[in-house]
Amino acid sequence: MSERISRRNFLKESAITSAGGALAASVVVNQSLAQGQDNKPAIPKTVPGSKGTLPKGKICNLEVSRMLLGGNLLTHFTHSRDLRYVYALTRHYNTQQKIMETMAVAESYGIDTLVIHTAAGAIDTIKKYRKECGGKMKCIVCPTANIEPDMKAYSEQVKQLVDDGIEAIYLWGVRSDALVKEGKIDLVAKAVDCAKELGVPSGVGAHDLNVVKECEKNKINMDFYIKTFHHHNYPSAKLNHDSMWCAAPDETIQVMAKVEKPWIAFKVMAAGAIPPKNAFSYVLENGADHVLAGMFDFEIEEDYRIIKEVITSVKRTRPWRS
Repeated sequence: MSERISRRNFLKESAITSAGGALAASVVVNQSLAQGQDNKPAIPKTVPGSKGTLPKGKICNLEVSRMLLGGNLLTHFTHSRDLRYVYALTRHYNTQQKIMETMAVAESYGIDTLVIHTAAGAIDTIKKYRKECGGKMKCIVCPTANIEPDMKAYSEQVKQLVDDGIEAIYLWGVRSDALVKEGKIDLVAKAVDCAKELGVPSGVGAHDLNVVKECEKNKINMDFYIKTFHHHNYPSAKLNHDSMWCAAPDETIQVMAKVEKPWIAFKVMAAGAIPPKNAFSYVLENGADHVLAGMFDFEIEEDYRIIKEVITSVKRTRPWRS
């Protein structure tokens, strides 16, 4: 059996071959997410579910797989603690061509929904993938426009996303964390309503558990939460350097147990620090309805097999809410 490819092995092998590949690397060093790839073989037409399927849940009328594809690795917003070269390495690996290949692989294993923010070129890549590859990947997107009392910039971006065919919208956790901290829960409500008024599911993202508490307390009419969730049993948990995203996992379990809206858990592997099986088991057993996982294309098959096994055996106390 061939050695399992992990992010660690991938980075190690990349370093070993870097000298011989310097010329090739220089060719792609300036490529960005928004750029196309010349002289690349065409991506095969996407065949959803051709290699596997996953159980699904419903957020309003939107049916989504229990595992979702995370967008951070694809848009190069890579959390890597003090290993700053990883950001550049990810940017060079995940070209537009590779991003579309990754979505195609994910769909072939029944991962039918992508969660991503409006990074430069992201929506254009999704549209190209759908048009040229026949991809059916559904998309849950967080707009990154500023949120002001008049909601002008934000509402315009939400409308454009819906016009582009995006299936669901959620308030970016970076925005919701700040708004709640500033006591502006009314603007969280307005952001939720922007999407709901256009007829698509509308959610709230959060890193800070206080966002969920305040939304529940004020009965904000969102359709789902996207909330960070991971345990602290990994070496760099206390590093306090781009290394922790769920500050209070035990309290998160208690709070979310009472929440009746669907919950998509993200940062479940603490940006690669927690092994997939450990991470997936932990979040599903403790109440999450969907697992959002950032994956390189070569990790998808293994993660699919793990999540399939975990879902089959999981014992939950919180009912499935989607």
